Amino acid sequence: MKIRKAVFPVAGFGTRMLPATKAIPKEMITLIDKPLIQYAVEEAVNSGIEQMIFITGRTKKALEDHFDINVELGLELEKSGKLELLEDMRRISEMVDVTYVRQKKMLGLGNAILCARDIVRDEPFAVILPDDIILSEKPVTAQLIDEYAKVKKPVVSLMRVKPEDSYKYGIVEVKETVDDRFYRLGSMVEKPRENPPSDLAIIGRYIITPEVMDALENVTPGAGGEIQLTDALKHVAKYNDVYGYGFTGKRFDCGTKAGLLEATVNFAAANPELREELKSIVADLGF
Repeated sequence: MKIRKAVFPVAGFGTRMLPATKAIPKEMITLIDKPLIQYAVEEAVNSGIEQMIFITGRTKKALEDHFDINVELGLELEKSGKLELLEDMRRISEMVDVTYVRQKKMLGLGNAILCARDIVRDEPFAVILPDDIILSEKPVTAQLIDEYAKVKKPVVSLMRVKPEDSYKYGIVEVKETVDDRFYRLGSMVEKPRENPPSDLAIIGRYIITPEVMDALENVTPGAGGEIQLTDALKHVAKYNDVYGYGFTGKRFDCGTKAGLLEATVNFAAANPELREELKSIVADLGF
């Protein structure tokens, strides 16, 4: 079955980025010239996704406004002759079909995904965490969809991390190496403080199947008292296959100040219009 839908859990408060996120959603923080959420949505569109499902909270109206039509802005751009910019604004409002679902309580990533159950129904779907921005030639979601097509089982994106950073991630145990980037997974541990089962961490891209949704409805709260997606995947892996794919690309944790800074530098370096400006700025700093 084709992957047609993507779920974006965007209800969190973004406390790691305060005070910037006191008045605006963290997903609306700008990376170069676009908010983080637009990068995530464009990745989904470029991966063949047709319907976007935002799991939101009451402070996230700016997300809805960003993908809506702004009549007044359109008229002003047209009046001032900024037709190219007007076309860009129209493209944003027309690029996607978005459904919004309210997560009433912050009960974890697993709970946020469960909020989409009535919309995804019995279809496999993608999950994209907008905090994780990945610079790659081929969208990471498209990479996972290709791997899912081979096995028709849940697939998570993986990245190697240093042992001392394991406590930040869900870490997987590898049952079988299918090829140099594709693994059949066993146990998984959410944010282990010691003895991680490997150096492979789950990053914010997933292909989720109906059996994972069933597991989410039955798992007990885990780390932080929240319903953890990692725990549901671990449960499914006991009785069925779950796979991980070491994606190609460079990932940035834009939910942190250091990660956003690193992403800004890398995206500027990859932009032909900004590369020389970046070189000049860095040279002036004397680094």
